[in-house]
Amino acid sequence: MTTVLRMMSPNLINGRNLYKGSQILVRGEESKSRSHWRFSTKVSSRTPQATASSGVSSTTTEPKGREFDTTTYDDKMLANYVPVYVMLQLGVITNDNVLENAEKLTKQLKKLKQSQVDGVMVDVWWGIVESNGPKQYQWSAYRNLFEIVQSCGLKLQAIMSFHRCGGNIGDDVNIPLPKWVLEIGETNPDIFYTNKSGNRNEECLSLSVDNLSLFSGRTAVEMYRDYMKSFRENMDDFISSGVIIDIEVGLGPAGELRYPSYTETQGWVFPGIGEFQCYDKYLRSDYEEEVRRIGHPEWKLPENAGQYNDVPEQTGFFEYSNGTYLEEEGKFFLSWYARKLILHGDQILDEANKVFLGCKLKLAAKVSGIHWWYKTESHAAELTAGYYNLKNRDGYAAIAKMMRRHHAILNFTCLEMRNTEQPAKAKSGPQELVQQVLSCGWREGIEVAGENALPRFDRDGYNQVILNARPNGINRDGKPRMFGFTYLRLSDRLLSEPNFTTFKTFVKRMHANQEYCSEPERYNHELLPLERSINDESFEKLMEETDPVDPLPWLEETDMSIRPFESVLSLLKSTFFRNKS
Repeated sequence: MTTVLRMMSPNLINGRNLYKGSQILVRGEESKSRSHWRFSTKVSSRTPQATASSGVSSTTTEPKGREFDTTTYDDKMLANYVPVYVMLQLGVITNDNVLENAEKLTKQLKKLKQSQVDGVMVDVWWGIVESNGPKQYQWSAYRNLFEIVQSCGLKLQAIMSFHRCGGNIGDDVNIPLPKWVLEIGETNPDIFYTNKSGNRNEECLSLSVDNLSLFSGRTAVEMYRDYMKSFRENMDDFISSGVIIDIEVGLGPAGELRYPSYTETQGWVFPGIGEFQCYDKYLRSDYEEEVRRIGHPEWKLPENAGQYNDVPEQTGFFEYSNGTYLEEEGKFFLSWYARKLILHGDQILDEANKVFLGCKLKLAAKVSGIHWWYKTESHAAELTAGYYNLKNRDGYAAIAKMMRRHHAILNFTCLEMRNTEQPAKAKSGPQELVQQVLSCGWREGIEVAGENALPRFDRDGYNQVILNARPNGINRDGKPRMFGFTYLRLSDRLLSEPNFTTFKTFVKRMHANQEYCSEPERYNHELLPLERSINDESFEKLMEETDPVDPLPWLEETDMSIRPFESVLSLLKSTFFRNKS
């Protein structure tokens, strides 16, 4: 068996990084910069602790631990280490605020840990925690969940999920907004996003009510702030101990900074262009005030932008050659629509920054990968979602600049997608879109992270993620590279063979073929106390910089690919040695 494996994939057996196109080769003589890490554990400890070892004995007051493993890291490769997290199931905490089937989850997490992932991500649902009434927070189920995550030696990314679960692609459970919020919506439906036909979307609150005291004396932003403040107070031990490392702040539908322009519950089907969501009375009034201010009271909200499942050419607004989007009126509307969205994100992230100020964690926010109609002149699907992005106008630069103000990570989706996998009629460009958005983040000097949009278990999807995580391949300083990647999501299918073996190989490649590293500072991910937001640049100036810039260069394919049959061979190898032992 071993001979066959060596013939077909000698690097797999030897553990050497000899990949075609790699900018460095790791050889024995290059081990000068390597550091040895001794892993030891006290008899009473559940979690292994890592201490640096330089070969010189040192005096310690700690009880002597029992060594059980020694890992050697190559600093050049460790600089390219991208941590991997796995999103937990949407309904891991039930609507009744109960951690259901904790025993099964514990078994899943223990097996997941075998893949050497760095941690997990979980939605912390507003509709569950504050369901009983204003400021009546119930955190016990989430504390039980976090204790299990901690016991399994995993880090945690927590999403402040201020949206409904249900109605988006991949949603298999239904978790509505808090009942008392929905009751307010029954008498005042304009708190919800509304399309031109008057259909309300109860997935999340409209950004138009961010600063309106409509919720038992509080504004929407104040509700989000109070929720995050209560989370910090009740989860402080998990934050201070380093279990919780990220707080992703929900900013809209599916937790993403966008309008709910494409929603399956309202009849949208891929690749429809979607619809603008600014026809509630508050946004309508705001727009009317703005056009009066600039001397164009005759300008109205778009009435010619089509319906959810139209194609751009069927509409007067998005028609490529002379659509309204090219006219002065259309340009003003799109600028206003995008500005309101970014201001919404800016305001909530500022509150999050104040809440978690001084905590050793990262803030993050998600931007949606709307790749359909990207290869058309009007980029219709992006425009209806609030991303004013055209060939001659960068719609993501301002978002990256806004996130920089709050020291936030830009988390982007659809990292697994390739152009050739999309239907021709959709005129998609996921690869170019990813390049554009990640480049915006890197140019602004912020961290970028990513997710897959749809479940994938195949090497092609994983290889595309690896490529986007390190678009210039392995290099000496590890730049550019993503700050982290979250795989959607944990399931029995992921943990079954051969999928799990393929996933383990993927994690190893994301780690630049290094073993799991429990000390983030070793790969330049040290968590420092969160600093106060930077507010020395006006929001208006931030919105002005829209000139497109060429994206950073990308390799055609990753230099650390999962090779054909590699996972099968790895599975056969492990089975062989397990049976032999």
